[in-house]
Amino acid sequence: MGSRAATQRSASRRLTILPLLLLDTTVLIDVLRGREAVERLRRVQDTSPTPFVCAINVEELWRGARRGEEAAIRELISGLRMAPLGEREGETAGIWRRDFAAKGITLKQADCLTAAAAVSVGAHLATGNAKDFPMNELVVEEWPAGA
Repeated sequence: MGSRAATQRSASRRLTILPLLLLDTTVLIDVLRGREAVERLRRVQDTSPTPFVCAINVEELWRGARRGEEAAIRELISGLRMAPLGEREGETAGIWRRDFAAKGITLKQADCLTAAAAVSVGAHLATGNAKDFPMNELVVEEWPAGA
């Protein structure tokens, strides 16, 4: 009987579904460059739906691309889902920037739009820069950058 309970616990651990994720550019760069985030992303892909990115992340990847990374960027992005950036996300991002600015906190447009995209699809944000995302509506998962 004891081994049956252990088997059930083991099965329930395997069936645990992680939350949806939107991958910030810091995480995407680490995956692209073969850092620790690669293994973490593989574990996520084994247990969760395909992670999201948004147009901001795609633009930032291309802006910082090194020579010869083009094919790898296309392959990485093709394996992920695109979160929308539309009027609702723009409104959310603008309100955050305005409200935080009133408190003396300057947030970047790109960060606010990325966060709004994550919130709009119900995803946590995986990032190496958690301090850039102080929004209460957003769940942030710190994936140490450069590791």
